[in-house]
Amino acid sequence: MARVKRGTTGKAKHKKVFKAVKGQWGRRKNTIRVARQAMEKALQYAYRDRRTKKRNFRSIWIQRINAGVRSEGMTYSKFINGLNKSGIKLDRKVLADIAYDNPEAFKTIVKKAQSALN
Repeated sequence: MARVKRGTTGKAKHKKVFKAVKGQWGRRKNTIRVARQAMEKALQYAYRDRRTKKRNFRSIWIQRINAGVRSEGMTYSKFINGLNKSGIKLDRKVLADIAYDNPEAFKTIVKKAQSALN
């Protein structure tokens, strides 16, 4: 049985890790043991923060809607209640975009929500 030398395989595995930690600081970028730990931790953070990002964006949308609604003399919760009663099916992302880019159209939506509450 011939001997198998694993130089190219090991180098390829190391190369994959070093590519993933490119841009890290200190030994994290050039020592395989530390680099592998850094890569695993970075992947854990990435997995966690893909979920956190959704929460953050939703809170930003709510803040933007709230700011637009308060300028019309209404609260966010009453506005959402009015939207549900009036049957307007717009999600918070779209509402925040309208409030930011097109305040006139957002005012008409707020008026419809107010009329549904009264």
